[in-house]
Amino acid sequence: MGIINVNIDKIYGRASQAEVDALKGEIEAANRMLYDGSGKGGDFLGWVSLPGRIGSEELEAVEACARSLASLADVIVVIGIGGSYLGTKAVYEAMNDSFQLLRKKQDRPLLLFAGQNLSEDYLSELLAAVKPYRIAAIVISKSGTTTESAIAFRVMLSYMQSRYSKDELRRRIFATTDAHTGALKQLADENGFETYVVPEDIGGRFSVLSAVGLLPIAVCGADIDKILAGAAAEREALFAAGLSNDAYKYALYRNAFLADGKEVEILCSYEPALRSLTEWWKQLFGESEGKDGKGIFPASAIFSTDLHSMGQYIQDGRRMLFETVVRQTECGCALKVPYDEADVDKLNYIAGESLFDVNEKAFLGTLYAHRDGGVPSLVVEYERRDEFSFGALVYFFCLACAASAYILGVNPFNQPGVEAYKKNMFALLGKPGYEKEREALLAKINS
Repeated sequence: MGIINVNIDKIYGRASQAEVDALKGEIEAANRMLYDGSGKGGDFLGWVSLPGRIGSEELEAVEACARSLASLADVIVVIGIGGSYLGTKAVYEAMNDSFQLLRKKQDRPLLLFAGQNLSEDYLSELLAAVKPYRIAAIVISKSGTTTESAIAFRVMLSYMQSRYSKDELRRRIFATTDAHTGALKQLADENGFETYVVPEDIGGRFSVLSAVGLLPIAVCGADIDKILAGAAAEREALFAAGLSNDAYKYALYRNAFLADGKEVEILCSYEPALRSLTEWWKQLFGESEGKDGKGIFPASAIFSTDLHSMGQYIQDGRRMLFETVVRQTECGCALKVPYDEADVDKLNYIAGESLFDVNEKAFLGTLYAHRDGGVPSLVVEYERRDEFSFGALVYFFCLACAASAYILGVNPFNQPGVEAYKKNMFALLGKPGYEKEREALLAKINS
């Protein structure tokens, strides 16, 4: 068994063994393509071997940079969009205290995120918020021309230039970008900003365990050695198990559900700290599978919170969905429900129970209710909320996603549909070279 385990015991009788077995040929083909790079997008499989490929020298450089930034800044702004920030944010929230903003003393800088939207309010409020603090920035973009992150970096650079000298800026701004070309690489070279490389053979949403994620993750205080160790251990366990490994099992069952008409997958967790992990997962599977008119629509929820909003639909709405629960099996806390003499709230029947156990009963109660309501459930289990488990979880989902996309017959590593909105936006903004598109689009708008 790996560090991450898939529990299929709770599956409502929708995906029969015969339906799963019917996909065995596809998983064999997917496995072969992941090994030899013969499938669509085979040039972007660098993440498969990444956990064991990063050398100690590179890790030491990242950790030294992180220590330097931590000594210089109270707040570090991470600028990027999609895979350039979602993985980092997932680790940041999962590995840190949910209420660290209220702590009077910070051992590490706070991370803020920019470049993931075009909201004037958001960026204006961020600039106002950082005024009292020492700041630094990490900008992540392979090309340097992605609109959202490029605008945010231009604004942030202008703001930092008003506060710091050129020499000081060189200490406070780091760029993760292409090794040789691109606007951000050029800008970094011209200004003397230290750079880290976006690997050419790894796409953004699969890049959490590369320099794209490792530098900001290290800055926030997470142990990147343990994250990579967890990913490496999970990789070894998965490939040692061959075609029966749990990542492939997950890929097989979700495609069997799809064949049965379950077109929506809800990834849910009972730990609020995993909310950003579910956002990263949505991008991972949405961009990898949603093309050529195919794919499972990825949605997410945090239970039991969202049981009081989406729970009614999940239980009694259209039967086109299944759920995957990311379940934590251990907890390092020992918070118990107190006994109260008056018992006005009628909770003494669970006095002395740990909150972890109460949460577990909520998980089991929901699972069986949804099963009885016709919602199949998969359970992806990890032990505890630490770096080792998180690294394993990231690798597990990356391998499962690539295999699942190959089962569907699509390229897991491109995203052609993302360009459609950009073309229209550039045309409306009057970007040079988009004159014909602008004319055509304005005609549609005014018709």
